[in-house]
Amino acid sequence: MKGHCILSHGFESGPGASKVTALAEVAERMGYSHERPDYTDLDGRQEVTPLGDVPARIARLLTLVDAAARRGPVVLAGSSLGAYISGFVSLQVPVAGLYFMAPPVVMAGALPMPAADVPTAIIHGWHDELIPAAQVVAWAGSRAARLLLVNDSHRLSDHVQASAEAFAALLAALVMPA
Repeated sequence: MKGHCILSHGFESGPGASKVTALAEVAERMGYSHERPDYTDLDGRQEVTPLGDVPARIARLLTLVDAAARRGPVVLAGSSLGAYISGFVSLQVPVAGLYFMAPPVVMAGALPMPAADVPTAIIHGWHDELIPAAQVVAWAGSRAARLLLVNDSHRLSDHVQASAEAFAALLAALVMPA
């Protein structure tokens, strides 16, 4: 295996969601192992935050990334809240790359989305009703990240294949140790 991909779903979604499933298929085809953590039990805990138990999401992902990084290179990918927690965790455990779908680069009551300085690719909808495209353009520009803007909404449901292709391009561009 070239490395391990951890694919985090968004708020009120699940590990079987179409976007993370498409990314898992890409990872496997390209010689990466992969896993899709399930955060659905945490999403309903809106007494913690309006987006569920975000600290527990971060802790769960951190445990998985820490274990995977002991075995080899790790690539984190996430959709919406899954992108935010992936970026957050990438500052705590070394990762080889990051892939974000509809990332909430600015959230009320939270710091701007943090992320390690590693190869990063993003897909975002021009018509995202939750996260303005201009915020993502500015965030991506400050990092020189690869950014694909598409004619879609927050769910990116019309661009699952484009998302998978952009993820494949990121994986292909990563230089992994032999």
